[in-house]
Amino acid sequence: MRTRHIALALLATVPMALTACSAGSLGSSDDKGGDGKVSLSFLVDNGSETVKIGTQLVKDFTAKNPNITIKIETRPQGTDGDNLIKTRLSTGDMSDVFMYNSGSLFQAIAPEKNLVALGDTENIGNLDKNFTTTVTANSKIYGVPWGGFMGGAILYNKDVYTKLGLQIPKTWDDFMANNAKIKAGGVDPVIQTYGETWTSQLFILGDYANVNSADPQWADKYTKNQAKYATTPAAQAGFQHLQQVHDAGYQNKDFASAKLADGLRYLAQGKGAQYPILSAMVSQMIADNPGSENKVGLFAIPGTDAAQNKLTVWSPNGVYLANTATGAKLDAAKKFLAYIASPDGCASQTAASTPTGPYAVKGCTVGDSVPQAVKDMQAYIDGGNSSLALEFLSPVKGPALEQICVEVGSGIRKADAGAKLYDEDVKKQAQQLGLSGW
Repeated sequence: MRTRHIALALLATVPMALTACSAGSLGSSDDKGGDGKVSLSFLVDNGSETVKIGTQLVKDFTAKNPNITIKIETRPQGTDGDNLIKTRLSTGDMSDVFMYNSGSLFQAIAPEKNLVALGDTENIGNLDKNFTTTVTANSKIYGVPWGGFMGGAILYNKDVYTKLGLQIPKTWDDFMANNAKIKAGGVDPVIQTYGETWTSQLFILGDYANVNSADPQWADKYTKNQAKYATTPAAQAGFQHLQQVHDAGYQNKDFASAKLADGLRYLAQGKGAQYPILSAMVSQMIADNPGSENKVGLFAIPGTDAAQNKLTVWSPNGVYLANTATGAKLDAAKKFLAYIASPDGCASQTAASTPTGPYAVKGCTVGDSVPQAVKDMQAYIDGGNSSLALEFLSPVKGPALEQICVEVGSGIRKADAGAKLYDEDVKKQAQQLGLSGW
């Protein structure tokens, strides 16, 4: 699935040259000088927002710890960056501290072999369990969060909701009832933008919290080929939702050709009332539609049980310690990670870049100046009403989901047939991974 990578790429896409923070110039990284000072290297990707955040963290941390110097290095994004990380780890040439993916890509870098476990590091106990799940190997935590959660949810126009006297729906039936009132009010109830096929997947991917509520063991069964979308009602529901919205005529007329920027514009202008999409897209909406930050809110994709209304979240990236860091270098690096995993660290990141989601650290807030949708996400996190997206709980995913979703959401294929086809699609992927049971 490419949604996460696409979303992050939209937020941070400007390549930059190797960057040195004011905290210290690039040069040798001796463990500890005779004056008691320690020099660390810190590798981040070259996205413009990433570098801004890294620079701010280093500046604020070293201001409190003047004996520690941190030099920022940058790497490419995408596959080139993945390969560089793996190569440097395998050759023992990794930077002391580095930022990288959580979840399946984290597991792929052999954390037990290449990283330092953080069990005795300060503030580790303050991390959100949804995050620590994605940076844990053999019951040991290896990373602290970089940035905030991203939600797979429904963005909605608050003015439309207020004008029509609507309440936030906590069940799918309530959502469909709202859609009927919105259509009667002359507004497109549900925005879809199949001109960019990846955007079609949110009724499936963002619905996983509801699947998890119905069966907390479903991801494990799915990985072992003991559960399928086509034969699990809670899992097939996402495909049913795509079909129902289409069959009821609740989509914008140009759903087949509209693109992400169109959907965000329709939402910001109130031409469409609701848009199932990743919360990270809020930053693009605001950039393209100034003044929309407080006109659009967010709610979790509703399921069948109002009491189990939870938000599906994508974990932040992690910051890790290479096991080549030892002695005073290791102590200093752990101190830096403890800072990142603290309210001061969150405040430093906020100062560098407006948060696009809640932080995964207890005691951290996004502040009052963030968009309304981010504040709405914070309420789900604070209330413990969130669940990881399936991609963080299972390596099984198929490449054709977005095309299947477009077909179901366009009336070309029925929901049950779409679910069955996707089960076949993931079978190929699971076999390529060599998973047992497939």
